[in-house]
Amino acid sequence: MGDIEVCQYFICPISLQIMKDPVTTITGITYDRESIEQWLLTSKKTTCPVTKQPLQKDPDLTPNHTLHRLIQGWCTQNASHGIDIIPTPKRPLDKFQVLKLIKHLWQPELQLKTIKQLVSLAAENEKNRKYMIEAGLPKEMLVFIVTCFEQGQIDGLEEALGILNFIQIPSAETKPILLENHDLIIKSLTWVLGCEMKNQVTVKSHTMLVLKTIIEACTSSNVLELVTPEFFKRIVEVLRSGITQQGINAALDVLLEACAWSRNLIRMIEANTVFELIELELSFPEKKTTELILGILCNLCSCPDGRAQFLSHRGSIAVVSMKILGVSPKAGDRAVLILSMICNFFGTYMVLQEMLKVGAVEKLSSLTKIDCASFLKEEASEILRLHFPEWKDSPCIDRFQSIRVKPR
Repeated sequence: MGDIEVCQYFICPISLQIMKDPVTTITGITYDRESIEQWLLTSKKTTCPVTKQPLQKDPDLTPNHTLHRLIQGWCTQNASHGIDIIPTPKRPLDKFQVLKLIKHLWQPELQLKTIKQLVSLAAENEKNRKYMIEAGLPKEMLVFIVTCFEQGQIDGLEEALGILNFIQIPSAETKPILLENHDLIIKSLTWVLGCEMKNQVTVKSHTMLVLKTIIEACTSSNVLELVTPEFFKRIVEVLRSGITQQGINAALDVLLEACAWSRNLIRMIEANTVFELIELELSFPEKKTTELILGILCNLCSCPDGRAQFLSHRGSIAVVSMKILGVSPKAGDRAVLILSMICNFFGTYMVLQEMLKVGAVEKLSSLTKIDCASFLKEEASEILRLHFPEWKDSPCIDRFQSIRVKPR
């Protein structure tokens, strides 16, 4: 703004910028709407920043129309100096407007326009999202997705899933819906995972995040107990085709949760989950992703078919061995448990030689010497003891260690 003098009353006390939408609190101080709303949303103590007097979390903010007109006039006068003209602010969203939009959502001629408007409003600010939750929009979006599934319609799905990710489905509202319709909702989201759409990565990532949220909200209702083989097939396809990092972790969280039921383990193995998880781990993902992958593999390797599928991948032993040290204690624990199950049930000459070749034996040997959890040290020692005859000549097993792991 150079040398242009700005009236101090035009400046927001919080942002120290010219106000675009001046509003006055009950303390008599005027702020820019966005600034004071953000202040009250994020501040631990809801007080007026200037007077320090208490304010409500959702206070009555009175638009200061006179000041806004003065600011607009000043901006117009100084437009030649590079000052942007401030538009008349939109009326802030309230619960009643959201309810009106929900009615429009179910009118076919207004449906697409309405859902796009809702996405835009959800993206604007936290207050809009709060009103959407109060008006019951999460439930309406789930019903909309189910309706799309029943009618085979994909228009509006991307927006509906985007809204659900913006406003975060509250568990108190989700539980009653799921208890009545959880089969249909899970089937609908499974169907979405198989749909061909323009923004594939975004849609499928959002779908996995919604699935995760729903399942976490209803852990006591066993929503994953009766899922179909198609459910796991679609999730594995999504992991194979590629989605966002958030989406990957959400998909893995869902698979790990599903491992609680033995029938799900069989279905996951049939969907080639073990092989795809090893492929994913070979891409060197972040720590949390590795921990989730190894957690799922631990469960799947408890089944004979899971162990067989594990060994059918040429890089399986190598990639798991790499995670014994250097990722996290949780990842190390799970990696050792996987190798323990492989050794106990598939300890063939070829498997044991592969473990030696890729450094698994060396990593297990290191675990017995370093400061780590006692049960992990014991598990590593037990693997070394059971297969000492095959590994005794390896340079990574020193003389002192061979005394400790030698078979009784």
